[in-house]
Amino acid sequence: MEVRHGEEGNRGWVFDGQLRNEPVRLLDLSPDLVSWVIGGENSGGFQEHSRVEAVGGEEAAANGGKIGKKIQRVEALVVISIVTDRRQIGIMESGDKSNRQLQRALCYSDVEKRDSASPSVIVIGGGTAGIAAARALHDASFQVVLLESRERIGGRVHTDYSFGFPVDLGASWLHGVCKENPLAPVIGRLGLPLYRTSGDNSVLYDHDLESYGLFDMEGNQVPQELVSKVGVTFESILKETDVVRQEFSEDMSIFRAISIVFERRPDLRLEGLAHKVLQWYLCRMEGWFAADADTISLKCWDQEELLPGGHGLMIRGYIPVINTLAKGLDIRLGHRVTKIVRRYNGVKVTTEDGRTFTADAAIVAVPLGVLKSNCIKFEPRLPEWKEAAINDLGVGIENKIILHFEKVFWPNVEFLGVVAETTYECSYFLNLHKATGHSVLVYMPAGQLARDIEKMSDEAAANFAFTQLKRILPNASEPIQYLVSHWGTDKNSLGSYSYDTVGKPHDLYERLRIPVDNLFFAGEATSTEYPGSVHGAYSTGLMAAEDCRMRVLERYGELDLFQPVMGEENPFSVPLLISRM
Repeated sequence: MEVRHGEEGNRGWVFDGQLRNEPVRLLDLSPDLVSWVIGGENSGGFQEHSRVEAVGGEEAAANGGKIGKKIQRVEALVVISIVTDRRQIGIMESGDKSNRQLQRALCYSDVEKRDSASPSVIVIGGGTAGIAAARALHDASFQVVLLESRERIGGRVHTDYSFGFPVDLGASWLHGVCKENPLAPVIGRLGLPLYRTSGDNSVLYDHDLESYGLFDMEGNQVPQELVSKVGVTFESILKETDVVRQEFSEDMSIFRAISIVFERRPDLRLEGLAHKVLQWYLCRMEGWFAADADTISLKCWDQEELLPGGHGLMIRGYIPVINTLAKGLDIRLGHRVTKIVRRYNGVKVTTEDGRTFTADAAIVAVPLGVLKSNCIKFEPRLPEWKEAAINDLGVGIENKIILHFEKVFWPNVEFLGVVAETTYECSYFLNLHKATGHSVLVYMPAGQLARDIEKMSDEAAANFAFTQLKRILPNASEPIQYLVSHWGTDKNSLGSYSYDTVGKPHDLYERLRIPVDNLFFAGEATSTEYPGSVHGAYSTGLMAAEDCRMRVLERYGELDLFQPVMGEENPFSVPLLISRM
């Protein structure tokens, strides 16, 4: 049987109840076309080619194609398509939805007509991984619907424009400014400029010691010679921790390993101001993992692959990348998934408001923190090895408190820092004026400090950050605007990004990625090589899409082994636009 969609109505349908020899109501989400389909002669079946349409939502089709009573209210939905060989094809959706919700569901969708016999996939999560997966499958002629719990797409990519210019509350760096980066082709073609904050192998990870200003708690600037000298010592300490790693069979925290290094090499111990600078270096390391040093695994902390080219700040924000990838996709905002049921012939996904969606397969691309919270119920339960991977991987917290000032009053350096006796007391400010020309400083706490600040109101958090700034610049003027992120307490993320915890193997990332039947998994926490990064999330989205495509087509006997793997076609490359002042 064929069901024709409206010109703007290719949105997905849901089966509502047992099919009988009577009209079965269908809702085409187009405002100009409502389709009604007639049940077949036998209960539970459709007559092939049995189709009647009513234009403008004025009239309903009755049995045999006769015009019946006018439609007073469209309530239920039905199957997007049914074919005679009984394959479960097309996104099926059921449940009530108000006009406001319908409009919200369509806000990102501009889907062209699809073959009703194409395989179907539900993507759960509208962050980088989910958008990448949906894009790839959509371009492979799959029926795809993406369910996103927030009222926006991007996930932990969140570019805000309330200051009158873009600032990223979430991810903001391209880690690895090179053609080998999976995101480089997209960024290059969009012509998005980057500001390089470091080259390869910087001791500060995403910064070089070329443009900075460090101060003590009394506002005295730390001599640059001392900062450089302590940086060399810090690198020596990390090399010594590798010796400790080789000697001990059991894992330990990087903090414990450093303590052992100090016991063995008292010459590496620092006192006074030098000790405070060393704590600041350790603070920046904690920021890289969004976790405290006493929770970071010594065995695995350096297992991720760092691409060449250093680190580039996205000057115009990351959201243009997301919006480009999302163009034309069927994205349903405000759809919080609470249950995923998998069967041999498909999946059924239920949202918080009771709506259900069914398809051939699903890609789960929600953050690790959301999986850890068990707010999504899986039926049957995920295998023990999968649940262990979810439980054992660490998820850290790093937040941003973005302060917008009327004018610039700070030194023309890339970052400012406050050194202190402990990493908890140290501070770090990113100077966006250096990269973007806007008078903005970004305070970036991580680990326990970030958790404590999340307990504050936004105003209190902004005041806390400004107090840290006043320590080093007593004459600082108050900010005219501020923004505060809450990645740890936001129920849509429950953390910033993943990291290796003490005593747990690095292959947990791979275990989290491995599919379970017709469920596929994507996201930065499923990337063994690039965890905690946007390009890692992007690459896992493409990987999950390809695995899903192969599995579904194989099941239907339609797999073309000579078809290019998705993501491999790259006819040309556009150089990245990189600046460094």
